[in-house]
Amino acid sequence: MPEKQGEQPLGIFGGTFDPVHFGHLRLAEEAADHLQLAAVRWIPAGQPLLRAAPQVSARHRLAMVHLATAGNPGFEVDAAEVDAAQASYTVLTLERLRQANQLGKRRPLVLLLGADAFAALPNWHRWQSLLELVHIGVAHRSGFPIDVGKLPETLTACYRERLCTQPTALHESAAGRIATFAMTPLGISATQIRTLLASGSSPRYLLPDEVIAYIRKHNLYPEY
Repeated sequence: MPEKQGEQPLGIFGGTFDPVHFGHLRLAEEAADHLQLAAVRWIPAGQPLLRAAPQVSARHRLAMVHLATAGNPGFEVDAAEVDAAQASYTVLTLERLRQANQLGKRRPLVLLLGADAFAALPNWHRWQSLLELVHIGVAHRSGFPIDVGKLPETLTACYRERLCTQPTALHESAAGRIATFAMTPLGISATQIRTLLASGSSPRYLLPDEVIAYIRKHNLYPEY
């Protein structure tokens, strides 16, 4: 894809998605609205590092993301990390996307994170390089904005320096800013869903029916 200036930002949403659920979907949808994103690109991690190994294979997690996002023309799926030989480092994924034959260096990109993931950013590989590659959009619970006093000291100055309050500021450059947005609190977690599935309880209305059908068909999460 050739580089263009003046394009709407593209959201980048990486994760284990083990399994994908309505909390993920709602975060991506509300990020697109609040941050005025052209689309959201979902990138399932092949071998994530900062959490326990996924319960199911990357190929199954990718298939579930495809099923969950299929009905939304504003969502697209990037499968490149699934078969990667190396562990999934976000900074390396973003460097891949910035290549000229991918999204290029000028397209505004917004990495979508939850508030907890953002607070843990200093634990990420080369985290300070992230804002050279993307903006960061942080979702928080309505009525509970980011508490700067609870951020790690190394992140506080970065947050204060780069925070922007208007989504249009994300359109003006390719990377370097931080924006926050309140999202509908759904209280759904992949851990909760895996526990329900392992106990034989119904996970209905926590994730799309198509994903539940896929899980049942392939007998995923039988022993969590």
